[in-house]
Amino acid sequence: MKRWIRRIAIALLVLFLAGWAALYFWAREPYRPVVHIPASGRVLLTGATVVDPATGAKTPGSFILMQGGRIVSVGTADPAAGDAAVQRIDLAGRFVTPGFNDMHAHPLGDADPSGTLGLMLANGVTGFRQMHGSDAMLQQRAESRLPTGQLAPRALILPGGLLTPLNASTPERGIEAVRHQKERGADFIKIGLVSKPVLYAVLPEARRLGLPVAGHVPQGVDIVDAARRGMHAIEHLGPGGAALVACSTRQAELRRELDAIPVMKGPPFTIPYSDKLADALLHRLIINPAAATTPADTRRRAIMIASFDEARCRRMARALRDAGNWQVPTLIRRKTTEQADRPEFARDPALRYLPPATLQLWKDVTAEFVEKVPADARALMRREYDLDLRLVKLFDEEGVPMLTGSDESGAWAVAGFSLHAEFDELAKAGLAPLRILRMTTSDAARFLGRTATMGRVAPGADADLVVLDGDPTADVRNLHRIAGVVRAGFWHDRAALDRLLARIEAGKGYLK
Repeated sequence: MKRWIRRIAIALLVLFLAGWAALYFWAREPYRPVVHIPASGRVLLTGATVVDPATGAKTPGSFILMQGGRIVSVGTADPAAGDAAVQRIDLAGRFVTPGFNDMHAHPLGDADPSGTLGLMLANGVTGFRQMHGSDAMLQQRAESRLPTGQLAPRALILPGGLLTPLNASTPERGIEAVRHQKERGADFIKIGLVSKPVLYAVLPEARRLGLPVAGHVPQGVDIVDAARRGMHAIEHLGPGGAALVACSTRQAELRRELDAIPVMKGPPFTIPYSDKLADALLHRLIINPAAATTPADTRRRAIMIASFDEARCRRMARALRDAGNWQVPTLIRRKTTEQADRPEFARDPALRYLPPATLQLWKDVTAEFVEKVPADARALMRREYDLDLRLVKLFDEEGVPMLTGSDESGAWAVAGFSLHAEFDELAKAGLAPLRILRMTTSDAARFLGRTATMGRVAPGADADLVVLDGDPTADVRNLHRIAGVVRAGFWHDRAALDRLLARIEAGKGYLK
């Protein structure tokens, strides 16, 4: 009898908390007005060298005519000679590429993302792949109420709520979550923290409904098996060392141990606003998951490092390539979490664009990381990162499709600037400047199936462009030399971008 009374009490408590969560998050859901970007007028970029990221071809002395947010024509002859109504921008000596895309970003999770989105645009980011969503966010998009106006990049695709034990505790509930998100208009399913059986149930159901699946490989799951079963994109090289486990000569031992780790349990029913609740519960962990490193994690990390085998890595890379899997390494995210105590992160000039509360939280979580994770464990993380760089180079050599993403939701990763830091980390891994440019432009378009309108400077494409002061195919540092940005056909020169940054700094992280 006491056991049943306890169970009933627990059930009532859970129901109470679920009701409280629904009321709390409903009340906090911000109202967003309809966002309308006006049609741009006729703008002509003259004298620039147009770069084709897909081939590396460069066409000097080009004229790019834009109108209504689209590119109308591209050529070496002036298409608007004598037309006084055209706004002419002289770009002689400069290089034009398609706009940059941050293919792993979370800006729309903030109550006021104006500063985050402005920082992205000021750094040449004209599009982003939103990596967590909600029913409310999908509804806002359907009603044109996403806060992505003229001073923000385009939200390219959105998922529904992150799949976690709160909404996908069992295979059956995982399938229900996929169907629900399909009904709400999600573009893909984002795997967060689920069990192996849930992942294996979600993948075929998502495929049946035409929804790609991306995100984290659950602990104990073979990364190649996940790809072969239909996981379209894998973020952070796993995470949790999933890719490096596959490179280990002790892979079977490591996988057995990971399989034995208990998975987080969830309620047997759906909690309203579970996506918001997950964000609230996991907020500090998301800022730096490395702060939760255990001695067992450190021991497994030491095994992975000691048993790394390049031949196994290459076989894994070829298998991922053949399965059509995309990798989004987010190297800078891995570096800023697992090496959060590096002094240069705390001295980054870009920190002045953050809200003071955000910066203080990052400092607090970093202090926890240093306090809780022993020095020898942190040293192993740095050695693991060296293998991450090596792994990305192997992916490059074996033809694994990859995308640039910064995951600016974590400590020391300032939106916009973090994508440029990712460029630099990819270069450290040994990737050529053209490959890095391609990963953030034409490969992003190919991943999304939008090669007619994205990732190229050509008639019919979106008028989302970056103008650079140096050849981006010659040196990765030239990707940082932004002279101007075109977003939806509107021209923002360097002075305008600097004014945008100044507004965000004056607004303490927000556009005021």
